[in-house]
Amino acid sequence: MMTELPTVIIVHPRERRAKCTIAALRGDQRLRFLKHPRRPEDLSGYVRLGMTGPLLSRDDAQFGLLLLDGTWRWAESMEANVAEVPTRTLPPLTTAYPRTSKVFEDPPQGLATVEALYAALRILGRDASGMLDHYAFAEQFLTQNAQLLP
Repeated sequence: MMTELPTVIIVHPRERRAKCTIAALRGDQRLRFLKHPRRPEDLSGYVRLGMTGPLLSRDDAQFGLLLLDGTWRWAESMEANVAEVPTRTLPPLTTAYPRTSKVFEDPPQGLATVEALYAALRILGRDASGMLDHYAFAEQFLTQNAQLLP
């Protein structure tokens, strides 16, 4: 049996803790948090969640999962640091997170990081328990996406 790689979450240094949907998950042994631009030396066994690429599926279960955590306007610069990691997308899920930016428009299928993490773990058949425990919009997210989550 192969050991599962930890999920790596690279957080932009300007991401505000008060608005960060995954801050409560620090300390979870399944997750490894790094501050951008720091990254693991070897990401060869990983796939990265993004807005392009094939849909994430159970066929990707052998890979580690990489997520970038920051506002959408910071995403492009963060992606450049991990460009060699193949991207996967999520099905057309709907965020429950109330968006408030008056300056930048978020992508229509953009999710809060905790929502994307939870959905990806479910799709990969991994343990997603506890991931939404501290997320204020968990019930709404699960209800509005019930048909698309395994």
